[in-house]
Amino acid sequence: MKVYLDYVATSPVKDEVKKAMMPYLTEIFGNPSSIHRWGQEAKSAIEKARGEVALFLGAKPQEIIFTSGGTEADNLAVRGISNSKVHIITTQIEHHAILKTCEDLEKNNIAEVTYLKPNREGLISALQVKKALKKNTVLVSVMYVNNEIGTVQPIREIGKMIEKENKNRLSKERIYFHTDAVQAVEYLNVNVDFLHVDLLTLSGHKIGATKGIGALYLRSGTPFEKIIFGGEQEMNLRAGTENVSGIVSLGKAIELIQIKNQKSNLKIKELRDYFIKKIITEIPEVELNGSRQFRSPNNANFYFKYVEGESILLSLDLVGIAASSGSACTSLSLKPSHVLMATYDDAERSHGSIRFTLGQETTKEEIDYTISNLKTIIKRLREISPLGSTK
Repeated sequence: MKVYLDYVATSPVKDEVKKAMMPYLTEIFGNPSSIHRWGQEAKSAIEKARGEVALFLGAKPQEIIFTSGGTEADNLAVRGISNSKVHIITTQIEHHAILKTCEDLEKNNIAEVTYLKPNREGLISALQVKKALKKNTVLVSVMYVNNEIGTVQPIREIGKMIEKENKNRLSKERIYFHTDAVQAVEYLNVNVDFLHVDLLTLSGHKIGATKGIGALYLRSGTPFEKIIFGGEQEMNLRAGTENVSGIVSLGKAIELIQIKNQKSNLKIKELRDYFIKKIITEIPEVELNGSRQFRSPNNANFYFKYVEGESILLSLDLVGIAASSGSACTSLSLKPSHVLMATYDDAERSHGSIRFTLGQETTKEEIDYTISNLKTIIKRLREISPLGSTK
């Protein structure tokens, strides 16, 4: 049996998405900036997809900027808002697309950044954000769902707090609120007015679209300086010939999410809960990473004591099971997970943790197969581990 439990890293392109995008890889190949029929057909497809994304987010079509993915969208969100001598608030457990952008702004004396530390459930509170605000704070960026431990942050509460603070500010400089919603799109409410956000990023390949496509929601009236120069594409905010087939794939994937039966999410959550319960009760000395209550429906991240995560992953792969030790973007690094270190300050825990993420296609048979193999793998690895088990 082959079992894929790494949907947070990437997801397979859905059949309906393949069908929708195929014409734009073949006969409808025009440049969307061209005025002839080929170009205008491509342009029309882009605007249809833009409308789908806008409808899903409760936004206006002109507030959607297509990008090459979530990383670029995060970079645009932070750099587009920031200018000289400003203050940014973010968290220690953001995706590196946010963290490294903030670090670069600090290095070049463009911004001062406050990095909020989560509690032991991986949560950041609205009160923490409020206490960190300064007179020159222009941007708050908090990830909606953490890509490693699945923690769901109180984005709506933070957004409402920031709105209240903006009303009380004497200066004209307001605070803008951004959330990286890449891991939230398929499972949570991402309506921008419900969340009270000014900027939101999403990525296609996490939701059944292709790699290389993402989007940034930018609320009308939000000051923004473009960072990619060239043509006047994307409302003159992001230059470059558009990835038409990718944009079509994103639009179709979003459309499919909107018509998806809510029972699908409930099924994944129930399967995830079954998985967690079985692992915690049937394998000794295992702990769940992140919040049990405030958690994405498809995420199960475990700390297996006395064994190395890399050894677990290799053993799982040998029996046809795909999982992850953390973010796919940092899988080549031997450094402990920055998310787990910020949350638990425990390098051993970071190195012994494995992330399993379910998708719409995941079955109970696959979960049972994974549990059975994990029990054998963990027992064998502990027997040969120099760390040893006391039990």
